[in-house]
Amino acid sequence: MTGGEIVVRALEDEEVAFTFGIPGTHNIELYDALATARGVRPVLVTDEQSASFMADAVWRASGRLACVNVVPGAGLTHALSGIAEAYLDCIPMLVLGCGIRRDTGRAFQLHDVDQAAIAAPVTKAQLRPERGADLYAAIRRACALARAGRPGPVFVEVPAEFYLFKHDVALEELRAEFGREPVAVPGLDETAVVRAAALLQHANRPLLYLGLGAAGAGADLVALAERLDAPVATTLQGKGVFPETHPLALWPGFGRAAPAFARRIAAACDLTLAIGCRFGEVGTGSYGLEPPGPLIHVDIDPQVFGRNFPAALAVEADAAVFVRSLLPRLPARTGDARLLESIARGREEARRGWEEAMGGARVAPYTLLRVLQRRLDESAIFTTDSGNGTFIAAEMLTLDAPGRFLAPVDYSCMGYAVPAAIGARLACPDVPVVALAGDGAFLMTGLELISAVSQKVGVAVFVLRDGELAQIAQFQATALARKTASRIGDFDLPTLCAALGVECLRLDHDEQVGGVVDRVIAVTAAGRPIAVDVAIDYSARTYFTAGVVRTNLLRLPWSDRLRFIGRALGRRVFR
Repeated sequence: MTGGEIVVRALEDEEVAFTFGIPGTHNIELYDALATARGVRPVLVTDEQSASFMADAVWRASGRLACVNVVPGAGLTHALSGIAEAYLDCIPMLVLGCGIRRDTGRAFQLHDVDQAAIAAPVTKAQLRPERGADLYAAIRRACALARAGRPGPVFVEVPAEFYLFKHDVALEELRAEFGREPVAVPGLDETAVVRAAALLQHANRPLLYLGLGAAGAGADLVALAERLDAPVATTLQGKGVFPETHPLALWPGFGRAAPAFARRIAAACDLTLAIGCRFGEVGTGSYGLEPPGPLIHVDIDPQVFGRNFPAALAVEADAAVFVRSLLPRLPARTGDARLLESIARGREEARRGWEEAMGGARVAPYTLLRVLQRRLDESAIFTTDSGNGTFIAAEMLTLDAPGRFLAPVDYSCMGYAVPAAIGARLACPDVPVVALAGDGAFLMTGLELISAVSQKVGVAVFVLRDGELAQIAQFQATALARKTASRIGDFDLPTLCAALGVECLRLDHDEQVGGVVDRVIAVTAAGRPIAVDVAIDYSARTYFTAGVVRTNLLRLPWSDRLRFIGRALGRRVFR
């Protein structure tokens, strides 16, 4: 078999449904083998950055591994942003890199750079098989490693000559050796579970804090919250892990980047049970929270323990296994109606605040998101970009399952929303997918709409137009009282979309939202992408933005705090 055929068989056996990339001279033999692959679809992108965003979204939306298929050198470096996003956000991915020829002895070859060294900081491992016959095993090992423990991308470099030549390979023997075994999980320390149960029973009011790593526990998380009568906060990535329509659902966060009611309720707790999270900078609103009481920290990655907040009890465990073992050890508590009333009242106050911003000269974010959620299927997936759109969506959307809020969090890449929406819709063809793309981020990867056209992918791209890099512009206006290099050059979105063969609608004020969404639903259901030019109203800051500014200001020494405040006030006065 050729190296291309061997790799394709490995992808088929791993049930990798999509490879994303751009073919080049080094891997055309692989693409030729993909032409006859069973169940593996090669998707052409306009830029390899989008390839990695699409592969990322396939996993987030469906739990299935996808492949980034890149040529040497430039293909890999173009894709690095999305690979790094997957690495920091703990998203498994196969990065299938092609290498230069190693059999010619020639120097200064096309695209010749040390790819393993480039990939090392943003991948779990870098593999390069020594023989063509080793290709199958290398791909299978890489996929298993990507899924295992703390998930993440794994890089495999295939020298170009391996694709060109044929190799003797005992494929059936290798298939029998690897099988399709489930991902190994660490064993559970039952003593730690007993200790956790004891701490929880002695607490008057625990706080449950859940990240994306807790998603595997599913409905047991609801049972746990009800057993503990505990308010439930999530990280940004963990949004939807606990159903947000549940009366105990508090907020995506509980520190200064959350509303006052969420901070009050969390502060009244005397213990924190954190599952599947790392207390990263973005999720904590620039570390603007303090876990109440002793912290029980449960995660599959032992390296997260004690890095930002000391844990009274650290438990290395798969979330589902831990929660399943913990539940029988906890007696049910009597529900506190006052707690539920406080949560309901606080969330209603937040909603009223958003509604007060409706009916202005531009489109209120809450109007758009509320109508989208009411008109779309409840399983709809929303993708966002780095910036204001992520935090508006996190605060205003109400989601009842994981895999429906896809956002670049810990690497915070602009340009994620559009290609991620395409990847999510490819993985979940029967689910509506909406991209909430900032206008600055759209300029980075918006040309992927042509990929959506060619692949017949019905995604809706709402371009949130305010003419600025909104998140940074708000930070600048608040902290510096002036904005520098954050104004975006104007562009004609309808004309751009027409050139790509994509229908584009204008959305200028709230009264148009219902009709526009109805048209969006009709077009995307027919397998065609559509764009919406939204005159978004960003005049009201999110809780997240306000909280992060406050947190970072209060962290400064008094002298610098006064200097910052004085500079901003002075500029406002003299402006």
